[in-house]
Amino acid sequence: MEAARTALLQRIPIFAGLPADVIEAIAQRATPRTIAPGEVLFREGDPCDGAFLLVEGSMKIFKTSSTGRQLTLALERAPTTVAEVPLFDGGPYPASVEAMEPSVVLFIHKRDFRAICLQHPEVPLQALTMLGRRLRTLVAVIESVTFGSVRQRLARMLCELADRASGSAFPMPGTHQDIALHLGTVREVVSRNLNRFQAEGLIRVSNREMTVADREGLQREAEAEL
Repeated sequence: MEAARTALLQRIPIFAGLPADVIEAIAQRATPRTIAPGEVLFREGDPCDGAFLLVEGSMKIFKTSSTGRQLTLALERAPTTVAEVPLFDGGPYPASVEAMEPSVVLFIHKRDFRAICLQHPEVPLQALTMLGRRLRTLVAVIESVTFGSVRQRLARMLCELADRASGSAFPMPGTHQDIALHLGTVREVVSRNLNRFQAEGLIRVSNREMTVADREGLQREAEAEL
């Protein structure tokens, strides 16, 4: 079991470059947990007891308003970490995290994580790199929700998914409701705009797979001035 955990930890970017004996020591302290689709790993405001390392599956990070409306901040796929901020500022979790598919996480108590950081300064430096990436993602979300129309935001999201897939085809990013939560809107608006994109020949959808048929046209939608 520990050998398997060590192999999984070696894939986590925050621990990249650590000696094998250090990785093994971390693995001995890591507690595995299986998360079912739709299960919440932790909620916004919960006290932070340690670090969660996502080694299999994918999760969404989201905020919930007082009226119950959700806004997805990011979708994270293994291997990665989630919710590093409380480990450094001592506060509660700033957002909620929910599994999008069957997932496996390894939990490391904050006491052990801090000891690792003190002994190996490269770990907090690599954590800063990840925090910087998350900050840029959040800035992009704020900009998109504040200044872009839903149609524009949806087009931008589809262009980004095509880029990550290194091609024009990729799996549907969840249900229409999932996409709506990610864009800060409602399912009906997403469905209407996806249908328009298909009617205009910008995308094709078949068997839960989406294909960008007109990349330039979709990019123009993403960059359209309001």
